[in-house]
Amino acid sequence: MKNGKVKVLVLFLFFLCSCDNGQIQPGFSGNGPSAGQKAPAQTGVVKEKQVTHTYEAVGTIRPVTESVIESQVSAKITKVLFTPGKTVRQGEVLIELDSRQLETRGKQANEGLSVAQNSLSQTRKAMDEAKANLDQAKAAYERTQKLFDAQIVPVQKLEIDKAAFLQSKARLEKAMDAVQTAKAAVRQSEQVVKEAGISIDYATLTAPASGVVAKRLADPGDLAVPGKPLMIIQTSGALRLEANVREGLIAKVALGGEYQVSIETVNKTVQARVEEIVPYADPATRTFLVKAALPETPGVYPGMFGRLLIPVGKESTLVVPRQALIKVGQLEQVLVQKQDTWQRVYVKTGKTFDDGVEVLAGLVKDETIGWGKN
Repeated sequence: MKNGKVKVLVLFLFFLCSCDNGQIQPGFSGNGPSAGQKAPAQTGVVKEKQVTHTYEAVGTIRPVTESVIESQVSAKITKVLFTPGKTVRQGEVLIELDSRQLETRGKQANEGLSVAQNSLSQTRKAMDEAKANLDQAKAAYERTQKLFDAQIVPVQKLEIDKAAFLQSKARLEKAMDAVQTAKAAVRQSEQVVKEAGISIDYATLTAPASGVVAKRLADPGDLAVPGKPLMIIQTSGALRLEANVREGLIAKVALGGEYQVSIETVNKTVQARVEEIVPYADPATRTFLVKAALPETPGVYPGMFGRLLIPVGKESTLVVPRQALIKVGQLEQVLVQKQDTWQRVYVKTGKTFDDGVEVLAGLVKDETIGWGKN
């Protein structure tokens, strides 16, 4: 009995070793029940389709318009009133700075203005006095001139009164110059006071327009300096994709043209219009920056990853209906009519289209295929 079992086992092993263990190639049905299939319920033919190949230019989704909030003065930040994602209205306070030093400068400017105004008042009084002295000296000189003409007073008296008149005139001119200088000092002090007031206003940073806080770049205690971004506000709901297109393909992108944009995070493909092509290639990456406006799409936010799909060429490919594919594990088959019989043929598929699935190998154009049970 044992010898019989051994013989059966040896024969089974010999059968397995004699089988072909190679991979089944597309177009070959292989062993098993693949030939002599029943006629399917529906039939069709393998169609040829023109497929457009695209180049994927990667990029980042950004708001069309955004405001960068920066300080105009150097001061410590005391309060940051909004966080990313919050909606702000135009004029709302975003950030407050320590204004004590700015207020001190304002007081000093006001004191300087008071000093300049007092100086102007004193010079005006001196000018009035000089003018009165000039009037007196002029009258005395004119009387002496008449008396001298009448040979009543000597020439020495005439010369003394004339010298007094000329000195009074010079003092008046000097006083008038002093008044003009004092007026200029007052104007300068007023400007300093105005600038100090503006600096105090700069201690409160407000929203230039309504929008949504996109980034918060500073915290209380940080030092705000001119030119350092503190907050970024997306001031409109419109978004666009900023993608880098390699220099060899930039000629295929047209300003105002519409192209598909793939956003994998939300699993959506939308139609976008190219609004701007920066006419300068980045020497490091040899790419051009292309900006394409996106339609309003739920779930899409600034900073997300996207791909701009640029058509680069067309070629013919074979397409079959999706329902014609038969899944066998990880392999795929199609029921093909061979003369008067139906056989299963292994195929290799590619992209999926609205009207079917691309077949890369295993079938030829106009072959009759079928699907469904009869």
